Amino acid sequence: MAVQVGSIIEGKVTAIKPFGMFVAISETEQGLVHISQVANGFVKDINEHFSVGDTVKVKVLSIDDAGKISLSVRAALPVENRDDRRGGNRGGDRGGYAKRDSASSFEDKLKKWLKHSEENLATINKKQAKRGY
Repeated sequence: MAVQVGSIIEGKVTAIKPFGMFVAISETEQGLVHISQVANGFVKDINEHFSVGDTVKVKVLSIDDAGKISLSVRAALPVENRDDRRGGNRGGDRGGYAKRDSASSFEDKLKKWLKHSEENLATINKKQAKRGY
């Protein structure tokens, strides 16, 4: 299969690294989806979006002279789900793969932020108590 730049194809996630995920697009070829191309919005951990073995639609962004293939999940999304950085679906629906309503997503983020803040405050209070403040 001759992979062409601009084509949208299905592949299978073969490995996940902190910087991106590798996707097999044929039996002999695989490409890299950089972490910035995994989903709409900020992605801290790719494992929250995909797992090894998942089937995923990707768009071929480029193929360099060495044959390295650059892929994007974001660019393969339908236009209405794509974040084009000009007012699109910012931080939206986890790349269009796991549908969640925005209210519960916001509540989850708020709970996580509050927990983190409380932990930080407890740490500061302990340090101040040790110093006698």
